[in-house]
Amino acid sequence: MAKEQVIVAGGCFWCTEAVMKDVIGVSDVESGYIGGDKPNPTYKEVCTGNTGHAEGVRVTFDSGEITLDEILDVFMGTHDPSQLNRQGNDVGTQYRSAIFPTEEQREAAEAAIERWNDEHSDQSAVTTIESGEWYPAEDYHQEYWEGEGQRNPYCQAVIPPKLMKLRKSFQKYLK
Repeated sequence: MAKEQVIVAGGCFWCTEAVMKDVIGVSDVESGYIGGDKPNPTYKEVCTGNTGHAEGVRVTFDSGEITLDEILDVFMGTHDPSQLNRQGNDVGTQYRSAIFPTEEQREAAEAAIERWNDEHSDQSAVTTIESGEWYPAEDYHQEYWEGEGQRNPYCQAVIPPKLMKLRKSFQKYLK
């Protein structure tokens, strides 16, 4: 069992977390903030769009069950990487599409964006490749969909379509 981690940002972290938790080989998904310049930001601060952070998730997976390329393809395919600084009604740089790879993962991140662009010739991904320090989100944001999210109207409207896209387009990667 070879544990690996990658950090991605694709809009609201509740949505990305819900999708990644249903992927084979994924053992943990942690919501948090990355890519900004304020140490230890809070949710309230990140929501202003003034800290430079993105809402992201740190995905821990077993590379013996699913490869980094496959994780990145699921990520690119379950949000809209062609929308600049937004996902649906969530607007601002904190909702940008970005991959935060290690140096060893950088080539795979570039290749994932290129694969998405090749498959979607009518649009281009605006997904950025960035670096930054990871800050876990507050406890109440962790595993949000499994708890509070089931009763949150926003989550009810946004997360099920992403899960349906996962089930339709990435069936072989489902738990």
